[in-house]
Amino acid sequence: MSDININISTKTIFKILGIGLILYFLYLVWNIVVLLFVALILAALIDPFADWFQKKRIPRALAVLLIYVVLLGILSLSVALLAPVITHDLPQLLENMEKFWSDLQNNDFWQKLVGGVNVLQTSLSSYGLGAQDGAVAAGSGGVESTISGVFSTISGFFGGVFSLVLVLVMTFYMVVQEDPLKKILRSIIPDEYIPWCSKMMRKMRDKLGAWLRGQLVLSLIIGVLVFIGLSVLGIKYALVLAILAALLEFIPYVGPVLASLPALFLAFSMGGAVKLLFVLLMYVIIQQLENHLLVPKVMQKAVGLNPIISISVLLAGAQLAGVLGILIAIPVATALSVLLQDLLQKKN
Repeated sequence: MSDININISTKTIFKILGIGLILYFLYLVWNIVVLLFVALILAALIDPFADWFQKKRIPRALAVLLIYVVLLGILSLSVALLAPVITHDLPQLLENMEKFWSDLQNNDFWQKLVGGVNVLQTSLSSYGLGAQDGAVAAGSGGVESTISGVFSTISGFFGGVFSLVLVLVMTFYMVVQEDPLKKILRSIIPDEYIPWCSKMMRKMRDKLGAWLRGQLVLSLIIGVLVFIGLSVLGIKYALVLAILAALLEFIPYVGPVLASLPALFLAFSMGGAVKLLFVLLMYVIIQQLENHLLVPKVMQKAVGLNPIISISVLLAGAQLAGVLGILIAIPVATALSVLLQDLLQKKN
């Protein structure tokens, strides 16, 4: 048997070590990377409007400030109009959901089902396969835990406000400066790679902007359709449920299912199985309309991802960063797909 010799140059070893160090550094500062990525998405959304203002001979800095003012005005007006309805309907909706859950627990079929699951869990635990319940000591540090909870809530709130301001500032400079991505790249990579990296960053920014604009339009359409459908069927709190459907539309595949669950529970509590069937049929029709008509038309400029890849990146995002990871999983996958497509084209 002949020996196989593998020769690895010193340059290759240094490249591998360099890539490893870069990945480790990104892991350490991943919070900043996430904020930078969110700012890049917002910049991609605002950039076309800033270009339009610039054609009207309005400076880009002033244009971005005007866009911020308009967005803030729209948000404030929406809150002013929706807050009374939401504050009136949401507590009643939660109360009805709690009542429905209480009635469900008293149902004979549900009790038998839960009993069967408990028996199965006990059997698995006897073989070492069940989940182990950890003991939690409660009430030992009441005052200390309360104060700690208050401070953590306050720090979390101010941390969120600071992150939002930081994202808006970074977005402002990304839109105002002429080719800011190229300036950033010039400071961290060799000159010979700047043209290709700059081109890739522009492609990613354009795709992310198209995705976000299309997603906003899609969420608005879905919210309006759900509101009309629930109102026609006589379901209470239609506006709250429609807003929930519009927000969860940003989570593909899983979001529409989660948005339909409160409406289905509420329909069952109001009109039994018949009402639930009508509401379920309405959500199915809206979902089919979205998949076969709205998505191809509204999202035709965005990068399409395979459903299996989309679900996989959503699970990975949830595992790595929780809710925030779920929200940015698809944009990250979209940006990476642009890079992979270019690399595969070069290879072919």
